[in-house]
Amino acid sequence: MEPNFLAILVAAVVPIVLGFIWYNPKVFGTAWMRAAEMTEEKMKGANMAVIFIVSLLLSGLLAFFTIFLVVHEVGVFGMTEGQMDGATTQAFMEEWAGKYRSFKHGALHGAMAGIFMVLPIIGINALFERKSWKYILINAGYWIVALAIMGSIISGWTA
Repeated sequence: MEPNFLAILVAAVVPIVLGFIWYNPKVFGTAWMRAAEMTEEKMKGANMAVIFIVSLLLSGLLAFFTIFLVVHEVGVFGMTEGQMDGATTQAFMEEWAGKYRSFKHGALHGAMAGIFMVLPIIGINALFERKSWKYILINAGYWIVALAIMGSIISGWTA
């Protein structure tokens, strides 16, 4: 059950690359700026190097956690407390190991994580911050797509 660190690294870059596309003014950038009450002045007053470095580190944590969402054998490993040498566990792993490790399966579980975990978190925060539904949908949509791609990479590359 060794993690594929190359897949984790590539998946960690996904939110940054997708963010360049998603929040581009020709896609959702202009609508997001209005919904977030963001101005050009606010954007220019930030240390972008720090923002990108911290974002990459946090994306790395998210990519690592995505393993637990999309690689189901990790759950079996946890349930057996790492005692993978038992006959029942061994038989289970021989039957099921890798069966659901595909890009498609990872994308499904990544999207589900976005819909059922990220959307409620962003929605709750935004409602208390008095942000619009447009703001919620733009940001949650970004994370649903990002997690679907990250899950796809993590699951597909561990096959």
